[in-house]
Amino acid sequence: KYHPDFFFNDTPDEQKAALELSSMANKALKTFQNPDSTIKYVLQLKGLLEEEEKYQLAPTFLMEVMELNELKMEGDNDEALQQRTQQLQSEMYESIQSILENYKDGTTPENDLLKVKEYYYMKKYLDRL
Repeated sequence: KYHPDFFFNDTPDEQKAALELSSMANKALKTFQNPDSTIKYVLQLKGLLEEEEKYQLAPTFLMEVMELNELKMEGDNDEALQQRTQQLQSEMYESIQSILENYKDGTTPENDLLKVKEYYYMKKYLDRL
């Protein structure tokens, strides 16, 4: 609807407005095609996530990540590393799956969104592996 080609014969202001709307639509599509980007967007929209935030994760999780890093450094346990990482990610996702699947703007409790925030930061750690 707002593709700039449709506004070729319009005024420069109308062309600029169409270009901005098209750009916003493309950015929204890109955000909502990626689950992690969608989570980040919603948490930021709700004021629960800030850029460059120093989020403190549970010590037990950080110990698990340290063990995974040790497996990675050993180098000969790539399969074990991959299996354990996938298992951990599955366990993490299961804990918030129902929140994500049943999310309703304005009715999902903030406590549930804070669980999603914790998942978001833990997943970022694991994705770096």
